[in-house]
Amino acid sequence: MARLMYGSGLRLLESLRLRVKDLDFARRELLVREGKGDKDRVTMLPASLEPDLLHQLEKVRRTHEKDVATGFGAVYLTHALASKLPGAAKEWKWQ
Repeated sequence: MARLMYGSGLRLLESLRLRVKDLDFARRELLVREGKGDKDRVTMLPASLEPDLLHQLEKVRRTHEKDVATGFGAVYLTHALASKLPGAAKEWKWQ
């Protein structure tokens, strides 16, 4: 997490709020939602972190699949989003 914060210029809370869908490996970009000033922004994803991030995502995905199979694995979504997309809380991209 520290390497990602340093390489991308993220603040602590921004790095904690990242979701899988915010990572764009093809364009080497990160989408930061509700950052400073409650604004969204795009920042770079360092190429040197790509192998480690992909490895971490694969490990977490396996854990997520096991959690969903046992009835867990949901994440927090805003009320409006949860009512608009009822199954999104357990989808991989929202993790």
